[in-house]
Amino acid sequence: MAREQDSRQAVTDGVTRRRPLRRQHVEETVEVAVPVPTAYNQWTQFKTFPRFSTVVHDVEQVRPTVTAWTIGYGPLRRRFAVEIVEQDPDSYLAWRGLEQRPSHQGEVEFRPTESGGTAITVRMLLEPRGATRRLTRSSKVTQVTARLVRRELLHFKQFIEGLGQEGGAWRGTIRNGRVQHDHPEPPRSRVAQWPVG
Repeated sequence: MAREQDSRQAVTDGVTRRRPLRRQHVEETVEVAVPVPTAYNQWTQFKTFPRFSTVVHDVEQVRPTVTAWTIGYGPLRRRFAVEIVEQDPDSYLAWRGLEQRPSHQGEVEFRPTESGGTAITVRMLLEPRGATRRLTRSSKVTQVTARLVRRELLHFKQFIEGLGQEGGAWRGTIRNGRVQHDHPEPPRSRVAQWPVG
């Protein structure tokens, strides 16, 4: 047990967060036995999350940086929109919830391990508002959320290691919620096109 904690600590030390999360947040790390590009490519295939997740039932791509997620247990379902605000291929992804109550944000980092695998670290911060703020101040809520994130990471580990390769990829970069194109479009002329002839 102490050895597992030591290895987890070694994996998470020295992490530079691009968008540091405030206050108390959930942080979980898992190592998967596939290279970073494979793990990253599969992670960006959001529509496959229901294939391995016990809580994600559906993911719909609304816009290039916005997805709508349906999550829940049993008959209880909740749908909400998420915007990807930062994304660097093979490295980092940050998101924020677009719903009002409770709001959340998170990030996931991909780092190579000495064994040639990938360390995936997920950090999440729930920002409750109104009456739910009192309920979520409890450390038990944080513990339950941490266990859920850990379990879902382990399901992703089993899924990607079972496949051995990604089922698709999205290799784009996102900055401040906007997709960055490799070749920017040339500026458009403001002059009306004149008829030829």
